[in-house]
Amino acid sequence: PAAAAAAPAMARCALWALCALWACAARASEITFELPDNAKQCFYEEVPRGTKCTLEFQVITGGHYDVDCRLEDPDGTVLYKEMKKQYDSFTFTASRNGTYKFCFSNEFSTFTHKTVYFDFQVGEDPPLFPSENRVTALTQMESACVSIHEALKSVIDYQTHFRLREAQGRSRAEDLNTRVAYWSVGEAIILLVVSIGQVFLLKSFFSDKRTTTTRVGS
Repeated sequence: PAAAAAAPAMARCALWALCALWACAARASEITFELPDNAKQCFYEEVPRGTKCTLEFQVITGGHYDVDCRLEDPDGTVLYKEMKKQYDSFTFTASRNGTYKFCFSNEFSTFTHKTVYFDFQVGEDPPLFPSENRVTALTQMESACVSIHEALKSVIDYQTHFRLREAQGRSRAEDLNTRVAYWSVGEAIILLVVSIGQVFLLKSFFSDKRTTTTRVGS
């Protein structure tokens, strides 16, 4: 009987967790995109009044790992503006309903394109069980589900953080490897040129010089 009673509770817990995850995905935008040189990319998000929002971004690859970022409300008022930032996070509360605009600019770069990651969160996650307030075995199971859900959210955040660090580290390692390869090729060419020059120089020291004799008639 206890196992039969626990089965519906576990099913209900799983359903609530899926609904919460769906709501979280619907209220957040997480994108990684390429930003070419001399380019600007803008994104738009509908935000209700009084909603708490968070914009977080990070440059993964390219140049000095920096971009310009600008956030505007529906009236065009600038809420956030930073120049040549590698990463940053900005939290605000929407003052009115409408479309909020945030742009990333690489217009200051003449030949280097960037890879940019951003996460725009709108609102906060609703509680899994807002109306449940019973002190029973079922409530304990639901509390365990809430704890697991929060732990999974933390795991997702850590995974995203380490994935970005790994991508950035790999990009820097590949860039360093390319520079070392070019430097090695340059050194090899210089050594070859110097060696050939030394051979010809030493050869000129030991070569016989021809002398010409001019006879003067009487």
